[in-house]
Amino acid sequence: MDSLTPIWPATRTQIDGVPMGDAWPCSVMPSHPTHPWENIVPFHKLTQWMTYSLMVPMTKLLHVHFPGAELLTGLPEYRNGGLFIDVGLLTLKPEDQKRGLAQYQRNAQATGQPSMEVVPMFTADDDVVVEWRAVTVGLLDDLLVDVNNLLGLSGSDKLNLAQMLEAGSWKVSLTPLKCSSG
Repeated sequence: MDSLTPIWPATRTQIDGVPMGDAWPCSVMPSHPTHPWENIVPFHKLTQWMTYSLMVPMTKLLHVHFPGAELLTGLPEYRNGGLFIDVGLLTLKPEDQKRGLAQYQRNAQATGQPSMEVVPMFTADDDVVVEWRAVTVGLLDDLLVDVNNLLGLSGSDKLNLAQMLEAGSWKVSLTPLKCSSG
């Protein structure tokens, strides 16, 4: 992680001048003036995705065992989070829905914007997106337990999180939430 620090834009969340990458403050988290990290939610989705991608062939082809692999989290990204929106498990609060649609309207009026489905729109650092991503991580853990139970899998036959992600949640989401890059 330390060697990746230089790739993060200076506009990203920083602590003591060091960009944290895919880590975002969330106003509903506790905050303390001398502990600025307490309200930052670390995701590091791309780093985890790369880790999962390397672990699978190394485990299958080289028989490498990764102790603690079960402690990796689900990926807090639009396909996994979109699944929980698609099935109605997660919905926007009315005031956030209104705010997101207003942002979409402002963006749609910008020159060169393509015509598309009207969806709420938020920036990546918006509390709505940070909370959505954080809840997604927790819900994926719960979903894994439920999937294994429904399939009757136990012991070494159980699906791990990476298998469930690849075979399930990444494939089925329609993703009706748009994040702007601005």
